[in-house]
Amino acid sequence: MVNEYTGPPPQEMETFLPQDGKNGATVYKFTTVKTDVEANGTAPYDPFKERLKLEHPTTDGETLTHLLKASLGTGILAMPVAFSYAGLAGGIFATVLTAFICTHCAYVLVKCGHTLYRRTHRSAMSFSEIAEVAFENGPAWGRSLGMPTSYCIRFGLFVTYFGTCAVYTVIIATNFKQVIEYYYGEELNLRFMIALLLVPLILLSWVPNLKYLAPVSMVANVFMGVGLGITFYYLVTDMPPVTERPLFQPIMQWPAFFAIVIFAMEAIGVVMPLENQMKTPQNFIGLCGVLNQGMAGVTLIYILLGFLGYVKYGSLAEGSITLNLPVHEIPAQAVKILIALAVYCTFGLQFYVCLDIGWVAIKDKFTKRPRLVEYVMRTILVAAAVLLAVAVPTIGPFIGLIGAFCFSILGLLIPIVIEMVTYWDEGFGPGNWIVWKNVIVAIFGTIALVFGSKNAIEEILTLYA
Repeated sequence: MVNEYTGPPPQEMETFLPQDGKNGATVYKFTTVKTDVEANGTAPYDPFKERLKLEHPTTDGETLTHLLKASLGTGILAMPVAFSYAGLAGGIFATVLTAFICTHCAYVLVKCGHTLYRRTHRSAMSFSEIAEVAFENGPAWGRSLGMPTSYCIRFGLFVTYFGTCAVYTVIIATNFKQVIEYYYGEELNLRFMIALLLVPLILLSWVPNLKYLAPVSMVANVFMGVGLGITFYYLVTDMPPVTERPLFQPIMQWPAFFAIVIFAMEAIGVVMPLENQMKTPQNFIGLCGVLNQGMAGVTLIYILLGFLGYVKYGSLAEGSITLNLPVHEIPAQAVKILIALAVYCTFGLQFYVCLDIGWVAIKDKFTKRPRLVEYVMRTILVAAAVLLAVAVPTIGPFIGLIGAFCFSILGLLIPIVIEMVTYWDEGFGPGNWIVWKNVIVAIFGTIALVFGSKNAIEEILTLYA
């Protein structure tokens, strides 16, 4: 198999600079005759024009809304605890560093996808398909690894996001349960509360595509924004002097910080589904692209909540900052309800990853009445997630372990491997700087893997010891 030359490895600046239109096609240069492209009078393949044929493409604004919701999950409520491991100044620096690396890895994945679109004349590919095609069109030693890598990515994403959906049902039920118990005066059964969510979650899962799911994500962002706004009010009320908190903590505590933040911020599973549904996918990356806009906003909110929460509560900050709020006050109760509603609305976006993977796996076997089969599959998957949550309401730490393992590998390590394989024949820039850059990312990913897994195992042992 002959790889088509696409120029040197793309840099992040190339995303918004003018292109010469030659990438993605083999061009043979002769001194006396025109190139094949010129002779045939045909233009190079443009994968982005094919996106115009999508039935329900999403706009840049709708994609940004989804991205914000995917990254602004419940993990943000643990930021004050994360800052306790790094200090005030250290926490700001480490959050920016984590956000930069996570964003860069997402950028690398999408940019490699765009390069492979042109090489293979395809207009869209999933995460697993990008890995498979990169290996199959890469160096000879790796071509047999394409299919196994694809299977591993699909399995890891499905397990992680399916588990996340189960955990979300527990979070929603727990928040409602706390408020209802306060007014009802008696303890309620958590499993019963989880079971009550079955029908609402099935109805949410029936939203047909990301285009129609965008308003739901917008509502989720509003709920989360109002909830965080009330939380900020509590944090700045009677806040102690900033000088009471250390600017930096010992460096040995920093890995615990990264373990918390990376899994709160990571959203690699939704990157390609969002890009695949965009009307203008070229706008996803770039200096002012959707990815950078979304992650810049997310990073600022993470820093603000972590900084203020740590100043307010210090070492007394709970794993979720809402647990520090006075439960007998109505604004604090409103926070719990708003967070629960935001998580409910987010369920649809997390579920879409599982749906996308599951449907790709079975669609070729059900060519008759595919729409009916798809909605049956949606219902079955939601019911399975709810049943898992009912059976094991304390599933959070176990999914945390899976997430620590999968997100470190899938979100940080796999994208840089794909980049190396995709541009293997073209080189890695002056002084092989891309190789050295990826070594740094690999070290960061390994730290997140080790300490994220360690923290999750400790939670499991604490829960069942």
